Amino acid sequence: MTFWKNQSGNIQRRIDYMSWQNLNKIESRSYTCGYCGNVVASASGYFLEGSPDRIRICPHCQKPTYFGEKQVPGVAPGIAVANLPKDIEALYNEARYCVAIGSYTSAVLTCRKLLMSIAVSEKAKPGESFISYVEYLANNGFVPPNGRGWVDHIRTKGNEANHEIALMKKEDAEELISFSEMLLKFIYEFPARVPKAKP
Repeated sequence: MTFWKNQSGNIQRRIDYMSWQNLNKIESRSYTCGYCGNVVASASGYFLEGSPDRIRICPHCQKPTYFGEKQVPGVAPGIAVANLPKDIEALYNEARYCVAIGSYTSAVLTCRKLLMSIAVSEKAKPGESFISYVEYLANNGFVPPNGRGWVDHIRTKGNEANHEIALMKKEDAEELISFSEMLLKFIYEFPARVPKAKP
């Protein structure tokens, strides 16, 4: 983008468009698609003359992924969890997608909100403090044995992201999503797999 002043002294701008070449055969590269999550090898895409940057087309979902300094969209950590209430599923996926685009503090804050939503969906009173929701989950059998430390860890990291200036790191976000995934499976997915007893 180029800026200059016109004769009236107003700042003007011009968008400099890069010359991406039409869809071509390019060198093959294996990657995990940030859209469909499949590990694919793509030899179809766009290239920028004189640059190593590439836009690859996923052979599975046909969506584009940019490769320059980093992959965009990135890969969301964790996996889909079955039998989640819709709002809980939306929050879990939001945390995952925040990591995929590099918004680690947002991912940690979303994990904090996810814990609160899980507690309320499991009959905790709405409008309580975050710590009360952590206590509710731990004291009512929603956290596996020896999992209390993880819930406290989410609370601590969530408080740091919410109340302090420090930014969260990728590792912080990924470990909280990993624990959230396990908690969601423990509360929602695994119980739904158990065959119901016949009367």
